[in-house]
Amino acid sequence: AGIEPDAVDECIMGNVVSAGLGQAPARQAALAAGLPDHVGALTVNKVCGSGLKAVMLAAQGIATGDIDVAVAGGMESMSNCPYMLPKARGGMRMGNGQVLDAMMHDGLWCAVENWSMGEAAEAVVERYGVTREDQDAFAADSHRKAATAIRECFFKDEILPVEIPQRRGDPIRLEYDEAVRPDTTAGALARLRPAFKKDGGTVTAGNAPGVNDGAAATVVMAEDRAAELGVVPMARIVGQAFSGRPAKWLLMTPVEAVQKLLPKVGWSLDDVDLIELNEAFSAQALAVIRELGADPAKVNVNGGAVALGHPIGASGARILTTLLYALKTRNLKRGVATLCLGGGNGVALAVERVQ
Repeated sequence: AGIEPDAVDECIMGNVVSAGLGQAPARQAALAAGLPDHVGALTVNKVCGSGLKAVMLAAQGIATGDIDVAVAGGMESMSNCPYMLPKARGGMRMGNGQVLDAMMHDGLWCAVENWSMGEAAEAVVERYGVTREDQDAFAADSHRKAATAIRECFFKDEILPVEIPQRRGDPIRLEYDEAVRPDTTAGALARLRPAFKKDGGTVTAGNAPGVNDGAAATVVMAEDRAAELGVVPMARIVGQAFSGRPAKWLLMTPVEAVQKLLPKVGWSLDDVDLIELNEAFSAQALAVIRELGADPAKVNVNGGAVALGHPIGASGARILTTLLYALKTRNLKRGVATLCLGGGNGVALAVERVQ
C-alpha cells in the first residue's frame, strides 16, 4: 500500500474459530506485522463474511471521522483448529467424554438448524434443481480459471509469498494457492462419492472447497488522508449491504444482499463489470448466479473458493482483493463482492475503480 505503519489508526481482522489462538487475535496480528503499539485492534466474527465485514467496519469508522486509516481483512488457520472436551472443566466423573472438532462446531456447523454446511448445500440442490453434472462442471471450471490465472501471473501482485521454515534445509516458499488442481476434469470429479448425503447426494469433496489456511488484508483510507500521503487508491467503496433468510437457506443470502445493494448505490446488475461470489459450494454458486440473473462470464473470472480455498475468516477480504486486481487487470470499473454466512445472513460490497 506504500504507507508507513505509524499512519495506521486501527487494525480490524476477521476470524471465525478463535479457540486456542490466545487473547485478541487481531492485536496479535497487528503487532506481528509491525504496526506500532498505539494502533487499535478489533477481531470480528461474522462467519464467512468476517473478512469483508472488517472492511465494512473500517469504511464506517472513516465515514464517522473516528479513524482515517485502517488495515482490514481476515485470517483463518483451519488446520490448527483445536479439539475441545466439553464438561471437562466441571469434572467428567464416570463414563466416556466427547471430543468436539472446533473447526466443525464453531465454523462449519449451523447452530440453528443443527446440521453441517454440506447438508445445507444438499437442501439447495433439491430446492433449486442443481444437477450433479452442473456442479462438477462448475468445479472443474473454477480450477481451470484459477490455474490459468496462476499461469498468466494474474495473482502475482495480490499474493505476498510466505516462507515456511523447515527442520532441515532452506524454507519452502509459497507463491500461489496450493489447492488449485490444473488437471481436474468434470469426468474425474463425477467419480467422487457424496460427502454429506449417502443416498442421492450430489455434494462431494471435489465440488466444494477443502480445508484451508489463509489470510488477506487491505488498507482502507479516507480520501483526504490518501491525498495528504500521496497514495493513489485502487478503488473507492461505493456502498455495502446485508441480508437475512431463515438459517436453512443461508447459502442463498447473496441474492438479497446484492439486490439490496444495487439500488442503494444507483447501479443495475448490467452496470456491474465483475462479481466475486464466494463459492461456499458449487451448488450454492450456481443457484445464486441463476436466482440473481447474473452473467456467469462476469463471476469469479479467476476461479473461486472451490479451487482457491475457503479459509472462512479470510475469504471476505480475499474475494475483495481478487476483485480489485481483476478490475485493474481488465481495465474495468465496477465490481461487487458478496458472500453467504452461516446462520442466515449475507453481505455485499460495491467498489468502483479510481481512474
